[in-house]
Amino acid sequence: MSLFRIRETGSSFMTEVLAGITTFVTMSYIIFVNPSILSNTGMDFKALVVVTCLASALGTFCMAIFANYPIALAPGMGLNAFFAFGVVLNMKINGAPVTWQMALAAVFIEGAIFAVLTLTSIREAIMNSIPKSLKIGISAGIGLFIAFIGLQSAGIVVNNEATLLGLGSIKNNTSMMLAMAGLIIMAALTAWKVKGALLIGIIAVTGIAAALGLVEIPSQFVSEPPSIMPLVCKLDFSLIKEPEFWIVVFTFFFVDFFDTLGTLVGVCNRSGLLDENGNLPRAKGALMADAVATMAGAAMGTSTVTSYVESSSGVAQGGRTGLTAIVTALLFVGAIFFTPVVGIVPAYATAPALVIVGIYMMMSLRDINYDDWTELIPSIVGFFMMPLAYSIAVGIEFAIVLYVAIKILTGKFKDISLLMVILSVLFIAKEFLA
Repeated sequence: MSLFRIRETGSSFMTEVLAGITTFVTMSYIIFVNPSILSNTGMDFKALVVVTCLASALGTFCMAIFANYPIALAPGMGLNAFFAFGVVLNMKINGAPVTWQMALAAVFIEGAIFAVLTLTSIREAIMNSIPKSLKIGISAGIGLFIAFIGLQSAGIVVNNEATLLGLGSIKNNTSMMLAMAGLIIMAALTAWKVKGALLIGIIAVTGIAAALGLVEIPSQFVSEPPSIMPLVCKLDFSLIKEPEFWIVVFTFFFVDFFDTLGTLVGVCNRSGLLDENGNLPRAKGALMADAVATMAGAAMGTSTVTSYVESSSGVAQGGRTGLTAIVTALLFVGAIFFTPVVGIVPAYATAPALVIVGIYMMMSLRDINYDDWTELIPSIVGFFMMPLAYSIAVGIEFAIVLYVAIKILTGKFKDISLLMVILSVLFIAKEFLA
């Protein structure tokens, strides 16, 4: 265990194990959601289930070994939807549709670009050039975003034609009531400082749902994994000379870059893993894990693999080292054989955990300098734009552009790095050229 330096972080073996289990349970939905999205392109659903597990396990294992962080990786939500509906089902290049094999090639190239930039320290330089106040806002914004997703998943917050959002109806809504019960259980256990509070809450709600007949107990708990050969090494690079193909590559790259950046900064800031200057130690290792996982995932047959904000659930349970990630990775491997068991955990059981985690991450707002408006306004705008735009990347864009603009208008040029200016110009140009 000396590899992970558990004692130095103030953690323990059992704490790391519990944290790894919690992270896995919280994000295990991806095992079924990712295949359900990507299979719309004609990709084999059963093979996608296995590939999703393998890509997640590999990426998470790389994060543990390369960077010793308690962060799990999996095919990114949003990126998989863009892969399926934005590229394969709705895009044509030279009048011909883009196949899923071609889209996988774009993902692979994006991952390769990521790797090259990481080796040249450009990605690390961008991450470390972001001011501490924005990192705090990003961390809290991800928290608000996570809590919002949790409330949606529980049916507590629903679509409203008049006001965009509204309160779901609790009448005859058993799943919503169970989600509220789970939230209360988790909050109480957290207040009592019970280790594994979120995991206990998830198991409790799942157990109650099973007792009420709301989830079906599988007839068998172990199943033989299906073959992944329909997806492995099916990349098609035939469009590599087409300009439109590189637009796809850039889009994958841009969203992956800033989603990963935001997740790493947010999770590590809340867990106390940033240094005194607000920078991320071992950033190169963490970013390389993301790049390797994306390339390997594309070769196996899935969309971009990226760091997951649900890792915060494990961090909230005390996870501080790569051992947490190792446990999560092993559980993803095990899930290949136990997919019937993994599938019985309902969304409303994990939704309260996301709300608790979101609140935990929003606590970082107390560290903002509320007396300096040039630091406060960009941070807070980035904070609330993430859930409102439903994108971590968009929140970061708003925060950085506002930061640079306000600093320039107030004459505080020394607070702005050249990289921040370049990023602002790129963000603005992207919006006008889109």
